[in-house]
Amino acid sequence: MADLGCTGRENMGKKGSIRRLNSAQNEIPKERVSLDDEMPHIWKRGQDHFNRFSKLIKIELDDETALVEERWKKWNKQRLVSAGLTLFELAARSQGRFFGDPIIVFELPDKSRMPTHRFGHGDIVLISRTRPWGEKVYEGIVLDRGPTRIRIVVTEKPRDLRKGRWRIDRGANRVAYDRMHEALISFHSTEGEGGTPLRDLLLGSLHDCASSAERPPDFKGKIKGYNLKKIESLNDSQQAAVELAMQRRLTLIQGPPGTGKTHTAVHLLKELAKKGQGSILATAESNVAVDNLLEGLLDLGVKAVRIGRPVKVRESLRNATLDALIEDHPLQEELTFIRDENDELRKSLSNLRGKEKGLTHRDIKNNFKEIRRIENEMTASVLDSAEVVCATTIGSGHQILGNRKFPIILIDEATQASEPSALVPINRGCRQLILVGDHKQLPPTVISEKAEIGGLGQSLFERLNKCKIPAQMLTTQYRMHPSIREFPSSRFYENKLDDGCSKSDRPAPAGLIWPNWDKPVAFIPVEGNEELDDEGSSRSNFSEAAKVLSIVDELLGIGDIQTTDIGIITPYNGQVRVLNDLFEQAGGREFGEKYSGLEIKSVDGYQGREKEVIVFSTVRANEGGEIGFLKDKRRMNVALTRAKRGLVVVGHLSTLKHDSTWSSWLDWVEESGCLAWHLSND
Repeated sequence: MADLGCTGRENMGKKGSIRRLNSAQNEIPKERVSLDDEMPHIWKRGQDHFNRFSKLIKIELDDETALVEERWKKWNKQRLVSAGLTLFELAARSQGRFFGDPIIVFELPDKSRMPTHRFGHGDIVLISRTRPWGEKVYEGIVLDRGPTRIRIVVTEKPRDLRKGRWRIDRGANRVAYDRMHEALISFHSTEGEGGTPLRDLLLGSLHDCASSAERPPDFKGKIKGYNLKKIESLNDSQQAAVELAMQRRLTLIQGPPGTGKTHTAVHLLKELAKKGQGSILATAESNVAVDNLLEGLLDLGVKAVRIGRPVKVRESLRNATLDALIEDHPLQEELTFIRDENDELRKSLSNLRGKEKGLTHRDIKNNFKEIRRIENEMTASVLDSAEVVCATTIGSGHQILGNRKFPIILIDEATQASEPSALVPINRGCRQLILVGDHKQLPPTVISEKAEIGGLGQSLFERLNKCKIPAQMLTTQYRMHPSIREFPSSRFYENKLDDGCSKSDRPAPAGLIWPNWDKPVAFIPVEGNEELDDEGSSRSNFSEAAKVLSIVDELLGIGDIQTTDIGIITPYNGQVRVLNDLFEQAGGREFGEKYSGLEIKSVDGYQGREKEVIVFSTVRANEGGEIGFLKDKRRMNVALTRAKRGLVVVGHLSTLKHDSTWSSWLDWVEESGCLAWHLSND
């Protein structure tokens, strides 16, 4: 992508189209805000905002790329395999198509079980022979995986697929960087197709941001009046959030754990669609969250269409993707006819000469134009008929949407989207913006430590909240046993969380001897030692892993709880790998094996999820009381709020006591009679 340099202009690919940044001067002045300075929450000058975030996303891309290349060039095979980041010496074969794209099956030559790896549905992977940094590389997306194979959808099938061996690696996401960079340019441009009338409000540069946010959205044409009736399936705080968001041009909805923020979001989208004020774009940072929005909308009878590669979409929802709807379009028959005709014309070219050949070339060219016209017409008709278009924040920058405007934008998981990521959908002419999230849970995932320190880890939601725009909070939680809810509500939500479920709705799971059966929370002290893993950046604790295995066995022994009811979480990927290996040796987690359906993930990979029972391995155990990013209160909040019926935390008592928040929780555990010494030496 071309750099803006110091001309204040950016060529966006069309000849003669110049886009100027909003600036009082013709030239872009040098950046006045250093990355070493604290990230401002009020941006008086748009140029400073542009410069800072342009640098941050570039640093993030460079660091991610450098990290990938360092692994490729400096790590040996064993280290890459142990980390679960690369699969080597794979045989490959074709297996049909997926919405027109080839499916490739990769497996070991003897079809034996693959080593433990971290590739899952929807992951972007790089396919190469031996050296991805110095040879032709093919990009693919994981369709699914099994114990002995992994299926990947590609746009371009590798040559000589069955010959030789292949490797699969994780790669850096260049597409995300490009779209965020374009979004920043568009956001600050005074010319061109993109941008949003909410720009100054989103920069926080107005005198009174809270009052400005309360103003009704400035829709073109007459604003339709609307009286919202009580929605039966919403509680009082959810109803209040919907009513507020209907009337304002900017709304923050805070959804603490289990309060039904996505449930609220889909009902809000339905009401906005009924109001008929303009096209609606519903987005979220992850494919899983977008799928949840789509599923909720379809269940409510809303006409929703999903943008993005079908391979990344949940199988049960693929019929609602743009690709699937286009396949079923009435014009598809005409398109097939023209394509077949073109194939025949191309086959005949070798037998033609002179004028006849020239006329055939002309016919082929005209047919290609007609094919593109029909494809565009089908796409437009599907999108025009949709009440809500669903996409990831980055996916909303896809060229399939062209210059299509969406005056109403809702971003779910908004606190997990970096600000440049959130700007991608907002730049599609947003006049009414709803951000749904919880800044007390995990922030955006940032790979580069420098970019995170520089402020890329702060979401737009959180920054606007610091600009004194209040968040409408959902206050009734339906997930947790009241005792599990007690500490998080007190520590993180000013005691504002109420219970929508009773103790009898969430009985303590049998199988474990809970220290207090009325409060199904247990802290099990384990005297072990943490270890630095092969990557040199993550940690593990085998003593805790062994304790987790015995806890799971006890929970499963009675039959009250199934493997699919249990989630094992830990802050460290190193511990995830140790736990994976341990459960593999103890019986396996693939279909039909002893622990089939048991989930083992990092805390960061579990936000938005819930299970009947959560077993949390804290890992850190050292004489200095160092707890690393366990210090992050948001990560702790997520870890303590995933469980519905029972929460088990395994850890080193004296190490955790060094942190004030953990010390407070352990005091609460002791006062509640939930300290499980009797389970620590089983």
